[in-house]
Amino acid sequence: MYQAIQELHSEKGYAITKLCKLAGVARSAYYKWLKWKPSTRELEMISLAKEVKLRYDKRKGALGYRQIRTQLNRKLKKNYNKKRYYRIMCALGLKAVIRRKRPNYVKASEIHVAENVMNREFQADAPNMKWCTDVTELKYGNGRKAYLSAILDVYDNSIVSWVLSPSNNNKLVMDTVKKAYCKNSGVTPLLHSDRGFQYTSHEYNWLHIKYGFMKSMSRVSRCLDNQPIERFWGTYKSESYYLTKHDTYEDVLKDVKEYIHYYNNYRYTECLDGLSPNEYRRAA
Repeated sequence: MYQAIQELHSEKGYAITKLCKLAGVARSAYYKWLKWKPSTRELEMISLAKEVKLRYDKRKGALGYRQIRTQLNRKLKKNYNKKRYYRIMCALGLKAVIRRKRPNYVKASEIHVAENVMNREFQADAPNMKWCTDVTELKYGNGRKAYLSAILDVYDNSIVSWVLSPSNNNKLVMDTVKKAYCKNSGVTPLLHSDRGFQYTSHEYNWLHIKYGFMKSMSRVSRCLDNQPIERFWGTYKSESYYLTKHDTYEDVLKDVKEYIHYYNNYRYTECLDGLSPNEYRRAA
């Protein structure tokens, strides 16, 4: 309102008294507004709000106030609390994209079934002690599907290896395991999965014997038994996959590749002392 009065006075030459009367505000209030200058704290908040909007837009609205806080505090070398970022995002009308829930599929047990050795103990004292693996479906184009297989290290939540394929078959899972061991030869982690047909197959059991990892499998219809990798699927889909239309398989591949690179190297989290998974891994 005061801005409009100022512009009409400057551009059209209308009297301030008449404009204030027309707007229903006191003339003294207008002059008080005219002389007002933002304080140092207010300028700081304005600057921070601009940074919040830039970071929010850069990640296509996927970041909530906790992630915004972790990333911007690191960038700006500040220690602003979460409440400040929450207030700024509310004032700007910014809200993280709502995560879609994954359907609860019942997995049928087959040949080589293992007990739930992990038993939801998702802590590890060092890298390559406990891994979780799974396959998720990614749709693109006119109802076509791609399948993403990945192995996650429970120690730092880093993605150890991943493979994308147009087919959900044994080769997809076996290639993921082989790729993980190309990068981490000689390790013998506890490798947890669900009871999908790939993980109960002869081929998977043969890799278990070859590499010497210990098998662990979720109970039927208990997705929380494999919570770390399930959480990663939700994070990836809400922060990247759901935000972009994928017309081709190549579009999906590009999206997965770019996000996992970002996630491993630049997605800083409080539970890792403000570091990215790979930074936390190197520090170990």
